[in-house]
Amino acid sequence: MAEPLPDLIEEFVTDGMGDDPASILTALSGQDTVYIASLLESLPLERRLIVWEGIPRDRKLSVLVEMRSDPREILIDATPHNEWASIFADIDAEDLLELLDSLPTRLVDVAYEALDSQERKYFREATQFPDEQVGHWVSHELLVLPANAKVKEGLRLLRRDIPQHCDSIYLVNRSGQFTALVKIHRLFSAQEHSSLISMAEENVTMLVGTDESTAASLQVQRSGLSSLPVVDESNKLIGRLDIASASELMNEFYERQVMASAGMDEDEDLFSPVAKSARNRALWLGINLLTAFLASWFIGLFEATLQQVVALAVLMPVVASMGGIAGSQTLTLIVRGLALGQVTPANLRALMMKELKVGGLNGVIWALVIGIVAYFWFADALLGMVICLAILFNIVAAALAGVFVPFILDRLKIDPALSGSVILTTVTDIVGFVAFLGLGTLFLL
Repeated sequence: MAEPLPDLIEEFVTDGMGDDPASILTALSGQDTVYIASLLESLPLERRLIVWEGIPRDRKLSVLVEMRSDPREILIDATPHNEWASIFADIDAEDLLELLDSLPTRLVDVAYEALDSQERKYFREATQFPDEQVGHWVSHELLVLPANAKVKEGLRLLRRDIPQHCDSIYLVNRSGQFTALVKIHRLFSAQEHSSLISMAEENVTMLVGTDESTAASLQVQRSGLSSLPVVDESNKLIGRLDIASASELMNEFYERQVMASAGMDEDEDLFSPVAKSARNRALWLGINLLTAFLASWFIGLFEATLQQVVALAVLMPVVASMGGIAGSQTLTLIVRGLALGQVTPANLRALMMKELKVGGLNGVIWALVIGIVAYFWFADALLGMVICLAILFNIVAAALAGVFVPFILDRLKIDPALSGSVILTTVTDIVGFVAFLGLGTLFLL
């Protein structure tokens, strides 16, 4: 049983266990590569390099494949060039594709030379597709038979090694074009002379190599099958996308969304160099500063009002906060819908009306609550009315912005998860401050 990762990190970092190569081998013996990759990503750089040296060379490739790009590149740079021939000894096309963005050109050449002729062909075919398309990630381990094959030929095929996550046999015509899919379990109760095509599944989804990988992965997850066939533009079978690869692609997509919401890269190393981390994060801090100055400029337009009614300054953060939270809820919902292909121009109007009703209902409820609190706090009915109206107006505006900001960004080919929250916060701050201070100027002065 694997030792809990936090305990092993503690032993390597504070107990000095990682200083002894024998202890490293003992601690990692029997652990899977995902566990080892997570351990390496969790260690400070100096300790990480020591543990990396203690990992057997025949396991280093599979560990690198499981790591994020940033920590992986640190280990690649620290590995002597003369070790790579043995590390790449058993590499296949899928491994090289996974490592491609992390390897310098000289190591890509070394790895490519280690591939056999068939794997080189697979690698060349995959690199014709960019990594955001499913053709880049297809598996070539699949069960294929001619369209006129019989059950007995299918049973004979099953006596060989069956690939992981494979529950179907693909039938192709003489040109190699995908024709049908037969579930393996149906062969065991069929007559040997029966044709496989007569047992084929109906309405099977085919993926095209140029399909976007996230959308294709969702189709696999929803198909009820362990994998779906992937074809080229002429319907020729080029491989399959299995449930494991689809799940990995989806996990990477969701992690990318989470990190992008903070303006960060999903591959960022926990212990990346300070200068690199600061540089990566500086851009969005700078953008946020500009938007904050913009909001402050609008507040400055009401300087005279603030000087005369101090209570407005006290309550301003409430207006901005309520608008920001309401907007971020809608934004999150729309970003998810865009990612899943559920938000289109056809349903945008209905979605906007629904969010306006939600915003209006919540706006009325919380505007009344905050208005009553402000009235009793400052003993001023007009002030309570002002903040009540400002909260209502800002929450409704936040609902509108939460729908339209990500949709417009998506149309402009800008990732709404990356920049949507910054723009939304600016909109809700400015709308909230202008509404609150404008109403305060109108009613309180």
